[in-house]
Amino acid sequence: MSAAESAIETIQREMTTFARRARASAGRMHPELSLVSYTLLGHLEERDGCRATDLAAHYALDKSTVSRQVAALERAALIERRLDPEDHRVQVLHLTDAGREILAQVTRSRRAAFRERLAEWPEEDLVRFAGYLERYGTLQPGALADLTTIALDSVRTAGPPPRLGAETAVFAASAADVRHTVVGGRHIVRDGAHTLVPDVPQALARAVETLRA
Repeated sequence: MSAAESAIETIQREMTTFARRARASAGRMHPELSLVSYTLLGHLEERDGCRATDLAAHYALDKSTVSRQVAALERAALIERRLDPEDHRVQVLHLTDAGREILAQVTRSRRAAFRERLAEWPEEDLVRFAGYLERYGTLQPGALADLTTIALDSVRTAGPPPRLGAETAVFAASAADVRHTVVGGRHIVRDGAHTLVPDVPQALARAVETLRA
């Protein structure tokens, strides 16, 4: 086994261990709040509320999985449903005051745990480690999408409306129809806007001008 192959094996093993410890530590910080629940609460706070279907699309989760998590958070009075002011047929999930309090509490605990764990690391090691993590999470050119959802009310949309969660990816004749795209667990397009490049047309225009120059 080459040094590179050995390193990849070590990375795989250590990241698996890290994920397992993250789930365990989330349970210790708040027994009733799993790592998934904590993540969903954080997203609801960041987005100031969203639909359950948006949560499923963002994290590339099955609708039934999200429904179970949402139901548990509702029973714990950590989230609540409100009518969308722009469309009363739609219910939007929002944090309750108790949800915000618990989220803030767990976030403080998690930050303290990381600071304690990394307290003896030199600053240059921390910066290098953070850079490696960001590099690992960066979208690779040519990566295939894990999930794509399309605006079904668009006149350019082709194909039958989806009946099941697995049928949410349908053909669209234009990139403008794409509402959500997840690649490698990372949201690339959210609510029709590209999350990595704020203005795609201008970015493409600049790239073309660079090539011409």
